[in-house]
Amino acid sequence: MEGTGGGYLTAMPPLRAGIIAAIVTLILDQASKLWLLNVFDLGRRGVVKVTPFFDLWLAQNKGISFGWLQYDGQAAQIALMAVKVIAVIALAIWMARSHTRLATIALGLIIGGAIGNGIDRLAYGWVVDFALFHIEIGGVTYNWYVFNLADVAIVAGVAGLLYDSFLGVPAAKAP
Repeated sequence: MEGTGGGYLTAMPPLRAGIIAAIVTLILDQASKLWLLNVFDLGRRGVVKVTPFFDLWLAQNKGISFGWLQYDGQAAQIALMAVKVIAVIALAIWMARSHTRLATIALGLIIGGAIGNGIDRLAYGWVVDFALFHIEIGGVTYNWYVFNLADVAIVAGVAGLLYDSFLGVPAAKAP
């Protein structure tokens, strides 16, 4: 079990990288939301145009991904939190058993994002979304979903898992 030259420790899954990805994601997500809500006071400012195609806009997302299934009731919020807790536990088990650095980091991103949005749901009763991309074509404005950094991490994590599963290096065969 020595950590030198091809021993057991070098073959262990890179769990530390996944944990770091989750923690960094959580910190950046919560810091951005706290700053936008309490320092920048986005709720009072309304829509803040950053570029011709990107705005900051406070959206209170009471539903699930991309604002689907908007529920105001306390029972619905508790049910969504229960599903989130079960999902985070399942993802953490998957991350602990992962055999590639990319999959482990991807799972860490998803876990950190899920926990970040879960903290919002507990603290505010809704998820803080603030980033809005849009484009105007022929006088009609087309908006993307309003999202946050946790959502970006979750999407990046899913993309990483897809890449790892389809195009990643296959595991070495046992002798």
